[in-house]
Amino acid sequence: MDADSRLASASRLSDEVARQLEAWILSEGFQVGARLPTEKLLCERFGVSRAVIREAISRLKAEGCIRTRQGSGAYLASLPGEGSFRLVRDGSCVPKGLPREIADVFEMRYIMETGATELAAMRRTASDLERIAEALGRMERAISSGENAVGADDDFHVAIAAATQNPQLERFQVFMGHQLSQSRAPTWDAAGHVAGRAKQAQLEHRRIYQAILAGDRSAARQAAAEHLESGMLRLGLDARGW
Repeated sequence: MDADSRLASASRLSDEVARQLEAWILSEGFQVGARLPTEKLLCERFGVSRAVIREAISRLKAEGCIRTRQGSGAYLASLPGEGSFRLVRDGSCVPKGLPREIADVFEMRYIMETGATELAAMRRTASDLERIAEALGRMERAISSGENAVGADDDFHVAIAAATQNPQLERFQVFMGHQLSQSRAPTWDAAGHVAGRAKQAQLEHRRIYQAILAGDRSAARQAAAEHLESGMLRLGLDARGW
């Protein structure tokens, strides 16, 4: 096994232990402020090394679930799920070996973005249309030049969320973009251009824009649904019968 494979394997193990630790904390009824068992006891409980336990705790600490005190140990800062939230725990959105978490995130996006696109068709203003069209134009130019347009793709979806006139939806779409920009890489990288993935995605973007421009809420929702289904297929995922 090469170094990259070993690192990936260790990351998956610490991620799995972090999830198990969350479930154990809830099942044991730990209260906020409670001190967690020592690393030694956690190693015995989960059957892994101290390095894995430390990485798992570090992940939960980053999410606001656990805090540590020098020389004192780890304490429960908030119950799992009540601290900060990250869509993909390990930040991995590579096209191969995708975890079930990525499929779950796409399902979340499907629910949110189809509705947001429908609202955008109903509520968009002239300035909203200009903002969406600007991002669409940047992707259009990238198609011609073969450049990477991940940022423009992110901006396109944020502009649609902004057109709902609901600032919470816009904020959530910005969050989604930061979490999932990597998932757009297989579409817009050099291989994506050669394989035609970028052109296909852009056709879908145009349909979305045209439906919003026309104020056709049904067509907008359908175009967004088809875009997300195709996006899952581009990443090698099952679209779950949407």
